Amino acid sequence: MTVKEKIISAFTELYGEGNGVIRVYFAPGRVNLIGEHTDYNNGYVFPCALTFGTYLAVRPTNRPFLEFCSHGFEYTAKIPLQSAYLKESSEWVNYPLGIIETMRQEGKVTGGIQLYFRGDIPSAAGLSSSASIEMVTAFALNDVYKWKYTIPDLIRISKKAENEFIGVNCGIMDMFSIGQGKSGHAIFLDCGTLNFELVPANITGHRLVIINTNKKRGLGDSKYNERVGECRKAVNYLSKSLNVNSLGEISLIDFRQNEHLITDAIIQKRARHIITENQRVLDAVKALKNNDLSTFGQLMNDSHFSLRDDYEVTGFELDSLVEIMLQQDGVVGARMTGAGFGGCALAFVDEHHLEEFLGNVPVAYQNRTGYRAEVYMPEIGDGVKRIA
Repeated sequence: MTVKEKIISAFTELYGEGNGVIRVYFAPGRVNLIGEHTDYNNGYVFPCALTFGTYLAVRPTNRPFLEFCSHGFEYTAKIPLQSAYLKESSEWVNYPLGIIETMRQEGKVTGGIQLYFRGDIPSAAGLSSSASIEMVTAFALNDVYKWKYTIPDLIRISKKAENEFIGVNCGIMDMFSIGQGKSGHAIFLDCGTLNFELVPANITGHRLVIINTNKKRGLGDSKYNERVGECRKAVNYLSKSLNVNSLGEISLIDFRQNEHLITDAIIQKRARHIITENQRVLDAVKALKNNDLSTFGQLMNDSHFSLRDDYEVTGFELDSLVEIMLQQDGVVGARMTGAGFGGCALAFVDEHHLEEFLGNVPVAYQNRTGYRAEVYMPEIGDGVKRIA
């Protein structure tokens, strides 16, 4: 039985046969190869979509309810159609409900509809499970109701839902990479202008390995929003000399000449990470285009050290995992990925050393931290789409 057939079978078992057509959609997760916390600073990022993600089966009904269910979650919801929707406590259903409310605010109103989600992205791992749910919901509703939104529109709506309905001040990278992903390519994105370039991921002879620390973290109650505020403070300091509205507009040279304006040592560190990370993305894109994975790997390492020392979003588990990764033969680079405070790290590993790497790292990590690591080796995949 194919994944599509499993989704439809589970849907009909849950909601019954019914009369409407069941449509199935898929939105990938994403991993950011380099460029962390730069997106909400209008900087550069370099993510890619993955071959695992979120499936969604939907069927319109003539009943006055929004019906939600997700495989693996006990919580379900049957919400009456109404003129405005509010958050349902802290449940997962807020992600699709936020999309429905955001679209409603733009004059797009659903009828009754049944939604069944099933995914293989680890929750709270930093691989954008929430953005995947939001984007697949937005794409599906747009298709079902023929609203004629474009992919950039759906990206914008999903970001607005995350910012305003969920309450997390994320940037646009997650939604953008899920919407614009292409198999075998990374996305070089300027988050300030939304100009982007699809760059072939030339990693022949190496595998992308993602390892989950299994240290859970939720962005809403983490220090993510605190970092956003600290970056705004850094802009206030630097704008005394530079005509800028975000850290992503500042070159490394200009920062070096003006960093003395930031009199708060913590704020100076935060700015230093963002601006040096921005430069690392530019250098990493150039390295990948030149098939220089060695340089790319060193930039990954430097990114992690900056996130650890200047941005302070790693923690014991992520630092331990990256340190263990870098001790293994055949690893060209490793770093945390995502918002931090738990979640995942990634590495590029020479295929000749892959078996040894997979045997050593999880054991050493569990011995050091007490957490059991989970290993993923997805391919770089396509963006959101309808599959049935």
